[in-house]
Amino acid sequence: MLTLIARRLLLVVPNIFLLTFLLFASVTSFLGSPAAMMLGEDASPQAIRELNARFGFDRPVLVQYAEWMWRALQGDFGRSFTTQQPVADALLPRVPVTLELALWAIALAVLVATTVNTLPVARRLVGALSSTLSVLGITVPNFMLGILLIYVFSVHLRLLPSTGWVPWSDGVVAHLRHLVMPVATLSAFYIGSFSMVYRAEFRAVMQRLFIRVARAKGISEARVAYGHGLPNAILPVITYVGVSLGQLAGGAVVTETVFSIPGTGRLFVDAIATRDFPVMLAVGILIIIAVMLMNLVADLLYTVVDPQIRLD
Repeated sequence: MLTLIARRLLLVVPNIFLLTFLLFASVTSFLGSPAAMMLGEDASPQAIRELNARFGFDRPVLVQYAEWMWRALQGDFGRSFTTQQPVADALLPRVPVTLELALWAIALAVLVATTVNTLPVARRLVGALSSTLSVLGITVPNFMLGILLIYVFSVHLRLLPSTGWVPWSDGVVAHLRHLVMPVATLSAFYIGSFSMVYRAEFRAVMQRLFIRVARAKGISEARVAYGHGLPNAILPVITYVGVSLGQLAGGAVVTETVFSIPGTGRLFVDAIATRDFPVMLAVGILIIIAVMLMNLVADLLYTVVDPQIRLD
């Protein structure tokens, strides 16, 4: 296992540097001169040139990236152009919020997709309904579903708060009430997509010889499904979880914006609106590292779920 982790890290680290460089180059090119943004639209060309030379913005992008990455590795992501606050101080408190939202959404999606589509009654009586809900979960945009949930459960029924975020320290019930709709909104797409992937694999698994042998032994259908079918059919879902984390980051941006959640996604949207590229770069590198590491975790889970699999 340690050899596998070391081998995967040797592939992950170069990819992180490559992707962060592409992010750095694209963001700085898209936004133009940082000095012009810092000084404002009324700044003279001479003042912009002097500030570019003072902070090194006029140097080659590779040199700028190397210096920025060196500082970032030490936890220094620079200062926000808009607030002059250290980017790390603005970013770090928001990471647990987005992380919790993402973990709840993925856990809910995997649980619902596997449980519902494994139940014998679901396969026989509710298969068409499950397929319909899967398609709706994939096709309905996050922002539309979020607004619909707010209208139904906040405006009409007055059961849940429409926006905001309450930490655990302010009460478990209050925290969970603010968590229900954002998690449902973010997980809807993954419930649909995971269900489609899992249902197709589960049907194929249930036709295999060892399933017929288990049934011939008189084992109950539920035990056959959950004890033999589910462990063998869940592997594609694990793969899909790993490759869909980039989409999850995008969904988190929309969900946090709709529900006014103070996470990294909301911070990223605010940074784009104010053209605050130090914040944009910090959030971008965080997303890249998280996606790479979670793909590594998905690879390692293969050996946990099915010990017969050995990854090279």
